[in-house]
Amino acid sequence: MAFPDFFADARRIELRDPLAAFLGASEGGVFAYGYEDAVKLAGHSCPTVASAYMLTLHALRALYPDEMPERGGIRVAFRGRIDEGVTGVIASVVTLLTGAAHDGGFKGLGGRFVRRGLLDFAADVPLAMRFTRVDTGAAVDAQADLSSVPADPEMPELLMRCLHGPDAGELTRRFGQMWQDRVRRILIDHGDDPAVFRISASS
Repeated sequence: MAFPDFFADARRIELRDPLAAFLGASEGGVFAYGYEDAVKLAGHSCPTVASAYMLTLHALRALYPDEMPERGGIRVAFRGRIDEGVTGVIASVVTLLTGAAHDGGFKGLGGRFVRRGLLDFAADVPLAMRFTRVDTGAAVDAQADLSSVPADPEMPELLMRCLHGPDAGELTRRFGQMWQDRVRRILIDHGDDPAVFRISASS
């Protein structure tokens, strides 16, 4: 499976999942996630997937500054509706990393390891998302702003030519390179940019 080289340079994260530990799915319940996991989940690599991945990593690290984040121990509220814009795409990446699920999530075992009901939409939160630790109630609000990481100005015209051209093989290759270059800039060049990834303690 050949991904663009920069995928391997994107920040990774380890989380401990108590359910995985209980069921023996991994040693100690520890999972390691990279950007390629989000790409495989979504089926594509784009600025939305990249920003959802990085924003979730920043939120988890803010909530667990001195310990491994607990997958399944986070509640996430979205300001948008699930069918609004790209909220659903972002939510799928958030679920991958946090374990938080909506109505179809895992019901739990004997009242433990419940994932259902940890994902809410159309919530009254100041930024795009709020991540809350179930155990302590500590919370952070989060939002990505990609305006400072613009796409190549040639992309809109190139996209139309790729979609409607009779033989767009080379054009499609160029478009894909430009598209992934923006993703790279989001993940690598601006991965720690607070102007792009805003995390603030929730009051």
